[in-house]
Amino acid sequence: MQRPRIKSEHRPHRLSDHRIRIGGTVYGIAAEIVDPKGWIWALLECLDGTRTVDQVVRHLVHRIPALTPQQVLSGIDQFMAAGYLEDAGESAPAELSAQDRERYSRSRAYFQWIDLTPRETSWHAQRSLRRASVVVVGMGGTGGSAALALAMSGVGRLHCVDPDIVELSNLNRQVLYTENDIGRPKVEAAVEKLRTHNSTVHLTADRRELFSEKELADCVRGHDLLVLCADRPPEIRTWANRVSTRSGLRWVHGGYHGPRVTVGIFWPGSGPCYECLQLNEIEQREPSTGEWTGPASSPEIHAANAVTAGMSGTLVAHAVMSLITGAPALPLNSILGVNLVAPDGHFVITGDSPRKDCPTCGEANDVQCGPSSVASADVAAGRR
Repeated sequence: MQRPRIKSEHRPHRLSDHRIRIGGTVYGIAAEIVDPKGWIWALLECLDGTRTVDQVVRHLVHRIPALTPQQVLSGIDQFMAAGYLEDAGESAPAELSAQDRERYSRSRAYFQWIDLTPRETSWHAQRSLRRASVVVVGMGGTGGSAALALAMSGVGRLHCVDPDIVELSNLNRQVLYTENDIGRPKVEAAVEKLRTHNSTVHLTADRRELFSEKELADCVRGHDLLVLCADRPPEIRTWANRVSTRSGLRWVHGGYHGPRVTVGIFWPGSGPCYECLQLNEIEQREPSTGEWTGPASSPEIHAANAVTAGMSGTLVAHAVMSLITGAPALPLNSILGVNLVAPDGHFVITGDSPRKDCPTCGEANDVQCGPSSVASADVAAGRR
């Protein structure tokens, strides 16, 4: 680091009782430091980007004779390791043009704020997004909102897959389509709309339905990450889990079930897989003693609006960017959820380790193509 500087998003404040708060006020980012002698505040004042590390050391040792060079260097190293410093002398990556830097300047500030991992450049997140290749399967409410957020955020390559055409009943929640698109293939209309938002993203479309695990594997080959927002066939998430387990492909799924919005984040080999979590869920459910057998009050449809679909897709995009950039470090191999009826009722479904009886990552590791024994749980986990 040439000229260390406290990130503007993390600028410190002096509090009472010899305390310093750094990182703002956001939980998970901010921290408080006890500074009884004022030495830490003096160091922070020097970390303004106008001095090299050696100059900071010389200045503080001269100003506060009780400090040693080793203590000053240790303090700089600790702030750097905590993610509160940037290099005022850095150069912008050559692969990002002046137009790119203007377009993504707010994104850079956002990632600077939330990313507490020391990086080679403050453009680390944007450069990682530019290099990523993502396939989105299912371009409905969740998939469309996710694809829009990813395209606007500068993902380098986005491949959109969906078999359907746009229908009037889609327009209450699927943000990529308008009345003029009714009757058009969704992927055709989606790619056209996404290009108007960001012409620098390489966008491709594939109008087809996936009928097997092999077809899904062929579809995602050559990409870095799978975004699964399709709801049919019911076992498609199980297929995605098995394809990713074999290939090491990271994947995210998202959906909604009435007011409950969910997103699953999986990195194969780093914990329990999707099927492990489904088996955990099945074991924890209270046994049913009977089901309603009377007539239904209305035809069964997907209950959703623009809010549920939009929140679902936005959370999916957030999870995808977390996997690509490393910020924020969301819990892996977990399903996160928000209940829109009771927003304080968020939840996390996870496990400590892979299950021995899991058909995909368990001890037997006997992976077979086709429906899983837990495929019926896929439908309840969320719809697009």
